[in-house]
Amino acid sequence: MDVRQLYKEDQEYLACVEDILIHPVFRSMDGYIQHGKTTCREHCIQVSYMAYRICRENGWDYKAAARGGLLHDLFLYDWHAPVKERGHRLHGFTHPRTAAENAEKYFSITGKERQIILRHMWPLTPVPPATMAGMAVVWADKVCGFHETREGFWRKFADLFGRRTVF
Repeated sequence: MDVRQLYKEDQEYLACVEDILIHPVFRSMDGYIQHGKTTCREHCIQVSYMAYRICRENGWDYKAAARGGLLHDLFLYDWHAPVKERGHRLHGFTHPRTAAENAEKYFSITGKERQIILRHMWPLTPVPPATMAGMAVVWADKVCGFHETREGFWRKFADLFGRRTVF
């Protein structure tokens, strides 16, 4: 996915995130599947842009939402791999901290962007986002994740019952 082509009409979005989009570590996220057939990189781009648009339309911090959304799943491992390979359990609870640590290691992020990354799994993680930009990322993450998994679910359902889907 060439984001610059996809969002070329939205230069303000690109100005917020281009340093992240071109970075080799961010590009490496194409090597990991997030939901269904969607890579972590594609998922993060979709979450970022949706959260950015929500915040722009409501007068909230769209830059923090765009950047935090891009980096929210920067955990850099295959979470579908067996526990023995990835070295830990409970990915849903632990990956926000790993993503925040990686974001700080590879990018210059603000405290607000760090909090967005750390709290994006709310309510699975106990502390809610402190800002509306953070809530926009939480919401965008849930919506995008649902749509990314929906297609695979219905295909498996149809295969199980020997029917073609109409979805």
